[in-house]
Amino acid sequence: QLIQLSPSNNGSSHLSSYDRGATVAGVAGVGRLITGMDRGLQGMCVNERRHLIVPPHLGYGSIGVAGLIPPDTTLYFDVIMLDIWNKEDKLQITTLYKPERCNRTVENSDFVRYHYNGTLLDGTPFDSSYGKDSTYDTYVGSGWLIKGMDQGLLGMCAGEKRRIVIPPFLAYGEKGYGTVIPPQASLVFDVLLVDLHNPKDGIFLEHLEVPALCKRKSVTGDFVRYHYNGTLMDGTLFDSSYSRNHTYDTYIGKGYIIPGMDQGLQGVCIGEKRRIIIPPHLAYGESGAGNKIPGSAVLIFDVHVIDFHNPTDPVEIQTLYRPADCNVTTQDRDFVRYHYNCSLLDGTRLFSSHDYEHPQEATLGTNKIIEGLNNGLLNMCLGEKRIVVVPPHLGHGESGARGVPGSAVLQFEIELLHMEPGVPEGYLFVWHSEPPENLFEAMDINKDGEVPPEEFSTFISSQIAEGKGRMMPGSDPEKVINDMFQNQDRNKDGKITAEELKLKSDEDQIKHEEL
Repeated sequence: QLIQLSPSNNGSSHLSSYDRGATVAGVAGVGRLITGMDRGLQGMCVNERRHLIVPPHLGYGSIGVAGLIPPDTTLYFDVIMLDIWNKEDKLQITTLYKPERCNRTVENSDFVRYHYNGTLLDGTPFDSSYGKDSTYDTYVGSGWLIKGMDQGLLGMCAGEKRRIVIPPFLAYGEKGYGTVIPPQASLVFDVLLVDLHNPKDGIFLEHLEVPALCKRKSVTGDFVRYHYNGTLMDGTLFDSSYSRNHTYDTYIGKGYIIPGMDQGLQGVCIGEKRRIIIPPHLAYGESGAGNKIPGSAVLIFDVHVIDFHNPTDPVEIQTLYRPADCNVTTQDRDFVRYHYNCSLLDGTRLFSSHDYEHPQEATLGTNKIIEGLNNGLLNMCLGEKRIVVVPPHLGHGESGARGVPGSAVLQFEIELLHMEPGVPEGYLFVWHSEPPENLFEAMDINKDGEVPPEEFSTFISSQIAEGKGRMMPGSDPEKVINDMFQNQDRNKDGKITAEELKLKSDEDQIKHEEL
């Protein structure tokens, strides 16, 4: 028991623990105190004040105390109880708050980060981590803490609040600590456990949402686009990709991100949501990062995987419908007309040909559309429907395009509506069979030995109308005929002569006959 005494003898003498600047400690009920004090202290609570009047026979009797208390003196004590403990006492733990979710609790050898307010039993504060603007970080059960705190932290959850009352023999005992903790003082700690981990911990995964259909899971070397919220174990948000309105894009398993995230993104499905809990030795370690991630902090990432791909991925094609009577399919250089819906793999709609008056048109193999879509349109039948998945290296790449994020995997739903045979690269017109035996004479309609633009245009148009040849599809016929004429008018005098007229096959020595 710790008591403060203010005895008096009818005002003639005055003794006080305050004058000595130290409390009085004593064991009650074992004969070490005068009988009146022993009896007067019974039933007192901490911070209770009592005025005790002790008659001589319960005080110092007829002998008194030489030089201080005369014989047969009645004693008056003004007492305040500061502390009580018993050698049989144990740690007192009161749970003030406990989170509903508690996946793990403190065990010996764990490393913990916690805030605390430390007071004596009467409420006198002696220390607080809050004033230091930093948690108290230490191992549990390794002798770095007083015994009572080592025991009192066991079984706590991250986010839990406890009041731990520690008797002095489990605290600083008879010596106390400096000037702030008196000898034989019971200590009260209000503790908030911020986080915990063990040096042997790996990452911990919670699968929050896994798509029912998962054709493929991520592996080392894949490039992943994901959104995340990053928090400490107490829920403090330290970073979020959502706030930037941009996914975090990176290769996994290559050391570009912290080791715990490298491991935590292995085996994810597109569209999956998972929680990745990372101990500090697989995150930012003892140093932390910036002013938002403290040293030795456990990190929690709630991740939503938008898409992933590998730089070696080809175009993925899924046929939804293919006509049974399909004998002709699209080839390179063919002209096609098609409807499409384009989206990201998370379902975000980007573009659709249905939003425009006419379907999309393209000549395959002319670099007018992205390579992956071009590949997806090859070998299609008229009326066929496909889903074409295009990795970014065959799409819009790392930079993306207007409305398309960088490094995004694209999904196209395609229906082929129309197709026309094309012409080989570098050709503007081809005959379906052999050209006229004397081409210049056939072209020189008025037989004047020269072919002006009007005659040239009339001749080519008649060949097309009679089904004897075809122009490069999907282009302006007048422009194509004019380009063909300019190619043959080698001296640029506005007419073609027999000497100027040459088939491209004669020039290139290739199979196709073409002007």
